[in-house]
Amino acid sequence: MSNLLKSIVALAAAPFASAATSASAETSHIFWKDLRPATQAVAEDAGLPMIAAKLPDHGETLSLDLRGKTIELAGYALPVDRDGDLVYQFLLVPWTGACSHMPTPPPNQIVLVTPARPYKISQAYQPVAVTGALRPEMEKSQLFILDGVSVIQSGYSVRKAEVVGVDTVPDTITLPVNSPWSFLNKKKN
Repeated sequence: MSNLLKSIVALAAAPFASAATSASAETSHIFWKDLRPATQAVAEDAGLPMIAAKLPDHGETLSLDLRGKTIELAGYALPVDRDGDLVYQFLLVPWTGACSHMPTPPPNQIVLVTPARPYKISQAYQPVAVTGALRPEMEKSQLFILDGVSVIQSGYSVRKAEVVGVDTVPDTITLPVNSPWSFLNKKKN
């Protein structure tokens, strides 16, 4: 094959090669169920609050299929490290009240997030979407709440995350009306 023909073939294939590369680097929009094994009960089935003690593996079985993939996950931000309204690290949890007003979800339902830039937060449990590389790893964080310090174990982390506020969390759990924590349900007017 002549050099000219090789160059033409290479130029013609270049758009497909770059499309394949960008497709593999695409962001996967995931839901909370994607972070737990398929055999593990979801919060609604286990009865809220779904706590690690109720699960045979204590919620420590992680989804390794997502390791290193760029994901986007929506949830509620619970500040771990903050200065005023700037948050330097937070726990992303699947429902409002998790970890402070009611028992902690299993580790595979908590993501420790370090934003690429400090994120300005207006309230605890502010709904946000996080984008970044997901790392399955058990990590403990100290959470300062009204009645003292609590140590929370997260099963995943996202470092240098892009964080944006959202209006809703698509797979949020609404607490039953008769729940003692039903005051945490968000009501839109």
